[in-house]
Amino acid sequence: MVVSFNRGTRGQNALRQILAPVVKEIMDDKTLNIKTDPVDIYKSWVNQMESQTGEASKLPYDVTPEQALSHEEVRTRLDSSIKNMRTVTDKFISAIIVSVDKIPYGMRFIAKVLKDTLHEKFPDATEDELLKIVGNLLYYRYMNPAIVAPDAFDIIDLSAGGQLTTDQRRNLGSIAKMLQHAASNKMFIGDNAHLGTINEYLSNSYQKFRRFLLAACDVPPLEDKFNVDEYSDLVTLTKPVIYITIGEIINTHTLLLDHQDAIAPEHNDPIHELLEDLGEVPTIESLIGETTRNENAEMDARTLMVNTKRLIVDVIRFQPGDTLTEILETAATDDQETEYQRAMQRRAIRDAKTPEKMKQKKSAQDDTLTLQGKKDKILANLKRLGEMGKVNAENRYQELINDIAKDIRNQRRYRQRRKAELIKLQQTNAALNSKTSFYEVQIDYYNQYIKTCMDNLASKGKVSKKPGDIKGKKSKQVSQKYTAARLHEKGVLLEIEDLQSSQ
Repeated sequence: MVVSFNRGTRGQNALRQILAPVVKEIMDDKTLNIKTDPVDIYKSWVNQMESQTGEASKLPYDVTPEQALSHEEVRTRLDSSIKNMRTVTDKFISAIIVSVDKIPYGMRFIAKVLKDTLHEKFPDATEDELLKIVGNLLYYRYMNPAIVAPDAFDIIDLSAGGQLTTDQRRNLGSIAKMLQHAASNKMFIGDNAHLGTINEYLSNSYQKFRRFLLAACDVPPLEDKFNVDEYSDLVTLTKPVIYITIGEIINTHTLLLDHQDAIAPEHNDPIHELLEDLGEVPTIESLIGETTRNENAEMDARTLMVNTKRLIVDVIRFQPGDTLTEILETAATDDQETEYQRAMQRRAIRDAKTPEKMKQKKSAQDDTLTLQGKKDKILANLKRLGEMGKVNAENRYQELINDIAKDIRNQRRYRQRRKAELIKLQQTNAALNSKTSFYEVQIDYYNQYIKTCMDNLASKGKVSKKPGDIKGKKSKQVSQKYTAARLHEKGVLLEIEDLQSSQ
């Protein structure tokens, strides 16, 4: 994922701005030769002596690192390489730590989420341990590949057919190794013990990286960064565009279902209700609009369940009982029936005053049924739901009663949510009105522009001035008549002979 981000336009441009100057400086330095392997240094020294003397060296060619380091010349050259490596590494560190604002927001947000998630999962872990992993993401996965292979990530410009030399690649590889150790606070030990002299330098460099990583993780939430909410799409003049495949939608839904407890540990988190409403992972056919018979049946079952719950609430308000089965099987008294009819009349009056768009979607015939009629309909609905496997008659429909109790208990939360949504809708309405005004101004501007264009065409004779000429024929040129006196007055005629001044 990170490599793909690197090769994207935004990630690649950021890496180019951060690393291109220092990478180019390293490549242009033809004298820079960083070698940290004692054996390589030893072999280069032996080859150099043989080239200078023209004779084969008496020293053995294949040696161990310890044997190579026993020579003063090898140690001197190693110290020189380490010094050069520290100098150029400082340049890279300086370029990286001052460029935190150049790192794309998406990469920084991933780093922030990674750090926060690790802290929640491992609360006993120290901040340095968490930052090691963040450094592995931001440096090793994001920046390191571009340093090791700048030509592959378009960090530098090479001529046609041009490529990095072996020395240039080795220099960049050695620098990248140093930066990786500094970013993760990893010391040189074991096989690299001969580089132990720079461990103190690595510790100091890690403190710089540490401040850089903390600053990189300090980013605002997505909603604040992009100033968006669930209604933003309705009021923006320029619509944002995202590209997501059907497979990605299905995979995202699957991951949310599999890890919803980890994503939203709070039981009252809205995501649980959202996932419950969405149901199972959709198929490709359902997403592209090809509804199957099973999906239609599932939708019918859900609608039937909601209607049945509403009927049960109406019944148990006027006829109490220990179980739902007992209530449905016991006949209602005359007083209960009378009280029920009065309540239905009050509901009918209230519904008549409610605007059509605000009325709940329910069957109009349900409120005209008697109390016993509703119980009969409930029994019929429960039978159908039982056949669909949605309810269980053996436990006297206790699960259905529990669902109704849950809905009643959450009514306050639902009202609060509706109130918050109402405020959002009011803000959206104001924004839509502003957007409407904007478009009205635009329409008026275009109308004025079109009118001006038409007037200009008419004045040039491109459009007929006759109101009855709907075909828009070109008007004939109108001739102008001037008297001789007028032309003489204008200086067109120098003198008038044999004509009256009025002619």
